[in-house]
Amino acid sequence: MKDFLLLGGAGFVAPRHMRAIKDTGNRLVAALDPNDSVGIIDSYFPEAAFFVEFERFDRHVDKLRRKGSKVDYASICSPNYLHDAHIRFALRSQAHAICEKPLVLNPWNIDGLEEMERETGKNVYNILQLRLHPSIIELKKKVEMRPKEKKYDVDLTYITSRGRWYFTSWKGDVHKSGGIATNIGIHFFDMLIWIFGPIQKNVVNLLEADKASGFLELENARVRWFLSVDDKMLPKEVADAGQRTFRSITVEGEELEFSGGFTDLHTLSYKDVLTGGGFRASEARPSIETVYTIRNAEPVGLKGDYHPFLKR
Repeated sequence: MKDFLLLGGAGFVAPRHMRAIKDTGNRLVAALDPNDSVGIIDSYFPEAAFFVEFERFDRHVDKLRRKGSKVDYASICSPNYLHDAHIRFALRSQAHAICEKPLVLNPWNIDGLEEMERETGKNVYNILQLRLHPSIIELKKKVEMRPKEKKYDVDLTYITSRGRWYFTSWKGDVHKSGGIATNIGIHFFDMLIWIFGPIQKNVVNLLEADKASGFLELENARVRWFLSVDDKMLPKEVADAGQRTFRSITVEGEELEFSGGFTDLHTLSYKDVLTGGGFRASEARPSIETVYTIRNAEPVGLKGDYHPFLKR
């Protein structure tokens, strides 16, 4: 049984980490969040210590370490802009870090974390759960068996409607979230790079607070992508059905079916880490570089091979 910390215990994704810790037979010993609405902990680890102030949390973890009860892993689900600092805290506390995506906001932050890994002997892992989805794995195998000259045409469309609260929260602040491409798109970009190879060209057609779109040329694919949190961008049939999310990936015009199979991906990610696998900081770098470039790009408008949703 391994002992875990959890930073960001009141966040949207935190229950998935709590469940993963419990399902892998481990124990949460302490959690941190400035928001104390964390009753969900009772469903998993009611005995876990809980803190709303980092300083007291830090002191508690240090006491555990000095008494010989140091923690093994720190799970990080805090806002994106805090990931770098919280990973560093984990490594200084002699714990491995398991961090939600994006691992960090800027590519050079990875350099500093890798230096700390070498100094502390502890590892940084990024949750990249789409790489563990059966449909995604199957597509990767198919691409690896392709004729050498084959280059796939891919359309990625992801609309996940958000209300006004989104832009009041840290998620609506580009300096804290990294913007829409980082906040809701990075796991898709990681998946595409993992399957189709390195990026050769990165064009941004549209870049707004609530939507973004562009074109990526990868080693083995041409990708038109569109991301939005604006419910007005939902296809009519989706909106008429009362649904607020639309997710579609087509490869050569054929829909990739991966709507199911998401339930246990965090648990699978933890099992992978705990058995000597996991995705290290270096593997997160290509997608971090991609969204950093998008965030700082000058949009070209309706030019080139742009996503069909831009015509709307």
